[in-house]
Amino acid sequence: VQLQASGGGLVQPGGSLRLSCAASGIPSDDYAIGWFRQAPGKEREGVSCIGNIEGSPRYGDSVKGRFTISRDKAKNTLYLQMNGLNFDDTAVYYCATTWPLYGLECVPLYSEYDVWGQGTLVTVSS
Repeated sequence: VQLQASGGGLVQPGGSLRLSCAASGIPSDDYAIGWFRQAPGKEREGVSCIGNIEGSPRYGDSVKGRFTISRDKAKNTLYLQMNGLNFDDTAVYYCATTWPLYGLECVPLYSEYDVWGQGTLVTVSS
C-alpha cells in the first residue's frame, strides 16, 4: 500500500489550500481513508475521514465548516480542501488508511489507522 500526500505550502491566514493523497494497493474495498495532522509539540490529530463503502465524511471539531474531504475514485486520489486557514492549522498533514471497516462509518482517530503516507507541511503565516 502506498499513500503519497502533496499540496502543502505556505499560505496567509484566511487563505486556502488543497491537499492531495494518491493511494494505491489498498487490498480491500471496505476501507477508510483520512487526513490527520501533527503540529510541533502536539499530538497527532484527526482532521477528516471517509469510508469507501459508507461514504459519509467525518470531521474533527476544529475544522468543521472550513475543510472538505473528497475523492476521485477513478484517480484513486483523496483530497482535502482547506479554507479559512488560521495559524492553528499549521502542521504536517498525513493521509492514512485502514481496513476492513465492515461497512461502518469511519472515525477520524489516528490510533485506528494502520498505513500512513509521508506528510506534507502546511504553514499558515503572515
